Amino acid sequence: MKPIIDHLQITVKDLAEAEVFYDKFLPLLGFDLKNKHKGSVPAHEFDVIEYVHPKLILGINSPRSVFKDEAVHRRKPGSLHHLAFQAKSKEEVDSIYPRIVKAGAEIVDPPQYYPQHGENYYALFFKDPGGIKYEIVFEKRDQL
Repeated sequence: MKPIIDHLQITVKDLAEAEVFYDKFLPLLGFDLKNKHKGSVPAHEFDVIEYVHPKLILGINSPRSVFKDEAVHRRKPGSLHHLAFQAKSKEEVDSIYPRIVKAGAEIVDPPQYYPQHGENYYALFFKDPGGIKYEIVFEKRDQL
C-alpha cells in the first residue's frame, strides 16, 4: 500500500462563509467547481460540500450545533494543525500568493524561505475565514 490520501473532511465553523472562500481557493489548486457536490446526513446533523479532483476529494462539513460557537484551535487534540499543498516551484508559490489574498485568506506568513523547516523550504501560510491553517510549499528534495 502507498500512503496516498483519498479524501479529507474538514469541519468548518460556518459552512456558507467557508463555501464562498473554498469556491475561490480550490480552483487555484486545480479543482473544477463543476465537480462540487453537496449532501446532507440529517441523522448526524451533518451538511457537506465536496470538491472533487482526480487526486483528492476535499470536503467541508458543518459543525454540530453543540460545537458551533467553539473557537477553531489547531492545537486541540484531534484538530487539524494545518494542511500543506505542494507547489512545483518557488515561482508557483509566489504566483499564487496574490490570488490567495484575493480569495479572502488571512495571511499568516508571506512567501519566503523558512530555514527552521529546511534549508530549501519556501512557503506561504494562511488561514481560511474560520481560522483553519493552510500552506503552499515548495521544497526541492532528493528523490527517495
